[in-house]
Amino acid sequence: MAYFRYHLFFCTNRREDGSPCCAQCGAQEMRDYLKARDKALGIAGPGGVRVNTAGCLDRCAEGPVLVVYPEGTWYTDVDREDMDEILAEHLLGGRVVERLLLPAEISRAPSPPSGEKGREVGEKWLDRAE
Repeated sequence: MAYFRYHLFFCTNRREDGSPCCAQCGAQEMRDYLKARDKALGIAGPGGVRVNTAGCLDRCAEGPVLVVYPEGTWYTDVDREDMDEILAEHLLGGRVVERLLLPAEISRAPSPPSGEKGREVGEKWLDRAE
């Protein structure tokens, strides 16, 4: 069993050069709002929900962006109503909020192989990085 049922990462990165970034879209405010809501509902913490700040998740043009693990579900959000919908539907109801998903062809990359095959792929990747 996982330590948290859901682990959310909000990109709050700010690009100093002024190019598009999640910080310009109110990402920190949305993160703070959802963190307060999950605490108020008593679902924060071990066995429940953990809301974290992340650095750049490399999806700047689609921001603000958050990702929910363990599924790896990528969302974009606009306002508190979107956060409430993610909270009610996904975190409490276990249902993905389709209308807030990032484009499927980008956010639903295939899972990495596990076991022996996973080690093989990992070793090849490390060899390329050297």
